[in-house]
Amino acid sequence: MFQHLEPYAGDPILSLNDAFQKDPRTDKVNLSIGIYFDNEGRIPVLQCVRDAEAQMLAEGGAKPYLPIEGAAAMRRAVQHLLFGAEHAAVKAGRIATLQTVGSSGGLRVGADFIKRWLPGSAMCMSDPSWDNHRAMFEGAGIAVHAYPYYDPATGGVRFDAMREAIAALPARSVVLLHACCHNPTGVDLSREQWQQLVPMLRQRELLPYLDLAYQGYGDGIAEDAYAVRLLADSGLSFFVANSFSKSMSVYGERAGALSVVCSDAAEAELVLGQLKATVRRNYSSPAIHAAGIVSRVLTDPKLRGAWEADVAAMRGRIQTMRRSLHATLSAKKPGRDFGYFLTQRGMFSYTGLSAAQVDRLREQYGVYLIRSGRICVAGLNTGNVERTASAMAAVID
Repeated sequence: MFQHLEPYAGDPILSLNDAFQKDPRTDKVNLSIGIYFDNEGRIPVLQCVRDAEAQMLAEGGAKPYLPIEGAAAMRRAVQHLLFGAEHAAVKAGRIATLQTVGSSGGLRVGADFIKRWLPGSAMCMSDPSWDNHRAMFEGAGIAVHAYPYYDPATGGVRFDAMREAIAALPARSVVLLHACCHNPTGVDLSREQWQQLVPMLRQRELLPYLDLAYQGYGDGIAEDAYAVRLLADSGLSFFVANSFSKSMSVYGERAGALSVVCSDAAEAELVLGQLKATVRRNYSSPAIHAAGIVSRVLTDPKLRGAWEADVAAMRGRIQTMRRSLHATLSAKKPGRDFGYFLTQRGMFSYTGLSAAQVDRLREQYGVYLIRSGRICVAGLNTGNVERTASAMAAVID
């Protein structure tokens, strides 16, 4: 029955992480997977999450199925987090929000929705982008193209080329955009560039699809929602998938959401209904535990304050590691410009290393990163950053 199946080669990042776990070297360094580790190399359990779970345990009670769209308290809290509680779109009821199985679930539900209701629309994503973006949309039967984005010569954005490519897209094309902390490059659009991009999106009748997986790791929780709020202010209809995996360190809870900003409340009701239909024929309903954590942390003033302090501390540690990596590499390779480590933002950075250099790092030095040269800066700590920089300097020509 199944002998005709092709073998699955495995996800390149998860497979690399498996190889790291099997590596017997005690000084190995994992910079591959997008997980935040503390300075001791551990995934932190935030006290605000512990406290939220303690509240849930104390309350007890049954664990029924959640509604298809998820818990009302979480959905409302997500809207307030992304757009602001007093935003006109929130108050007018023109945002349809689902609790989803991580932001990945939100991306795929949105892709299925687009395929059903905008069947002629193709998706255009940045070059490069997170590998699973292409897989998710192609898996939904949507054609995927790319617009220019990263400039290896400058370590910045090819913004003019990006705008030119987007301006040539057919109406109703989907434009996938990273709201902050671009994965994999760490190179973000500036506020001025976003302000130039939004009128073009509106004029060309394009459908923005924002991925916001790292809110709080760039400039701050509210600051990192700038693009979301700018688009909402513009009157555009758009999608935004967001995640709490990193910001609350709840990876396995799969706590995410999908919001669709519509022209009015009636349209939002139609969109929510068809999003629910999409979910029902997929995973039926989301997780009750994830909803309880997120809604409590976001709405309880004490827990919210503790969470914001935790996110600021995580962001600060990543920035410290960026500076340490930059300083050590600059000392070991004088005359070479590593300034891009300081301007890139969030968990990830493009190192500029070739695939062959990445292979040498792994085989000779036990430093693991994916073959594109992307590193997860959050995998660095005071105990391994100098060794990592020395290894990188050794493979750089």
